Amino acid sequence: MAPVEIGLGLQSDKRAGDYARLARRAEEDGFDVLTVFGDLMYQPPIFPLLEMAAATTRVRLGTACLNPYSMAPYEIAGQVAALDLASHGRAYLGLARGTWLGAVGIDQPRPLAALEEAAQVVYRLLGGDTTGFEGRVFRLAPGTALRYAVHRPDPPLLLGAWGPRGAALAGRIAVEIKVGGSANPAMVSVIRDRVRTGAEAAGRSVDDVGIVLGAVTVVDTDGAAARAKARTEVAMYLAVVADLDPTVEIPADLLARVKELVDAGADTEAGRLIPDDLLDLFAFSGTPEQVAAQAQTLIDAGVRRVEFGTPHGLTDDRGVALLGSAVLPLLRREPAPVRPAATGPGSGS
Repeated sequence: MAPVEIGLGLQSDKRAGDYARLARRAEEDGFDVLTVFGDLMYQPPIFPLLEMAAATTRVRLGTACLNPYSMAPYEIAGQVAALDLASHGRAYLGLARGTWLGAVGIDQPRPLAALEEAAQVVYRLLGGDTTGFEGRVFRLAPGTALRYAVHRPDPPLLLGAWGPRGAALAGRIAVEIKVGGSANPAMVSVIRDRVRTGAEAAGRSVDDVGIVLGAVTVVDTDGAAARAKARTEVAMYLAVVADLDPTVEIPADLLARVKELVDAGADTEAGRLIPDDLLDLFAFSGTPEQVAAQAQTLIDAGVRRVEFGTPHGLTDDRGVALLGSAVLPLLRREPAPVRPAATGPGSGS
């Protein structure tokens, strides 16, 4: 089996030039994948991705994730084609249903159909298929084609999903599935079983789909300061993803209070309520040794890729530097043999 990949996930909130500098450092230090998030109201990820493509030669690049509600599939096809051209074939396409879109008045009906059909439309366009497509959500009129050359017709597809149906869809059509906002090794076997359902139905092996776990990361030689910042950063994500993890039981009153404070803009106060054991399931944080130990549990559980997400450290540059120089050298990146799950997949949507 190939060594596990280590990725760096960046929020698109920086100035021009910052992305290139961080990307060059990450590639020099041995990162394999650079991801830019597609979160609501941040810069469109194509801007930092193109800057990073010009500054690197080896790392894979992509968005995790674009959604087919705020961006039409033909535009998604154009963006991944542009990134693949600029990076000379290093792009991947990340798709997910998206989060927080209600804030801008966008409904999200039929999420599974929307994701599957968006992928079909994108790859028909990239592959030059002009026969047309008539789906429940999207369509292509016969003869519709991109009016420019693409570098590859099939850049790898990653789906962002937690629940059984989304994971089964990944098992049918994707190369990777990303569980965003989780650092919980117990989720690996859960996701593998959910992916297996779709993979076997499509005549594929569950091993054809790599599992990616990524979460808020804050590393520093001052471990206490790093964990304090991680608590604040993870609070807003905890309010979204905590209910999706069937292996974790969070007291209802604690989660309700965290959500209440986040909604009020009091993320620091919300973070202070998160206990250490819960923090470690939804963020990588602490000293380089602590962060490496957390990542190693995911590698040993069988992930294909670990992704260290923003903000990385007490500052961007220091966090990226410590991850590359002090965390990566501590990781054993050969995957351990996968053991069958002791129990079946948990419930979820």
